[in-house]
Amino acid sequence: MQHKGTAIVTGAASGMGLSTVAAYLQRGWTVVGIDIAFPNEIDPLEGEFVPVVADVRDRAALEAAIDGALAPGQRIDAVANIAGVYPPTTLASYDEALYRRIFDINVLGVVNVIAAARPRLGDGSAVVNFASVDAFTVSPGQLLYGASKAAVVMLTKTIALELAPAGIRVNGIAPGWVATPGNAATGRMDAAAASIPLGRVAQPEEIADWVWQLTDPERVAFMTGETIVLSGGDVMR
Repeated sequence: MQHKGTAIVTGAASGMGLSTVAAYLQRGWTVVGIDIAFPNEIDPLEGEFVPVVADVRDRAALEAAIDGALAPGQRIDAVANIAGVYPPTTLASYDEALYRRIFDINVLGVVNVIAAARPRLGDGSAVVNFASVDAFTVSPGQLLYGASKAAVVMLTKTIALELAPAGIRVNGIAPGWVATPGNAATGRMDAAAASIPLGRVAQPEEIADWVWQLTDPERVAFMTGETIVLSGGDVMR
């Protein structure tokens, strides 16, 4: 298959990140997948996939990882910031260490990845940041997670404004309930599906297809700074 472009995907080892990796590979792209570890089941992926073990909280490590994975001067056409954590927190249960972990991964991580990729981004490149419906509506027990994802929405706008003169678009996705291993582990998916107007949770592949659409220069070349809510009608704004 003819090479079409190069994408950076964080949180690439599972869930929506892994589905996004597959979406790009199926279209003939080269994908650099970044995560803190990769299980064996990622090996069968077909295409030019480069798994990189790195922590999004470490900008220098990200820069070195990207430079090691790509050829000198190789352009990055798409960045998907999917890595994130969502441990429950309340005013009574949070501590400083948990605050640092949530904000450093969910917020600082987004900034670090874009900054590390920036020298290779050019006119027509696109970035997709993962927020959450919890950025727009209150979820009980998600004190810090919701605040971190609201920060991602504003970062998306701010970085979109900064990079627009270079022809680089930055948009966001705010998923609701998605059938990922992490969400399944909560034991709340069936109840969540019953409350969603469309009557089901999303599949990771559906979210990945939106990442692709937002980075496809032939589809949404005039859209930047926006965050799309994908919740099956559960959150309307």
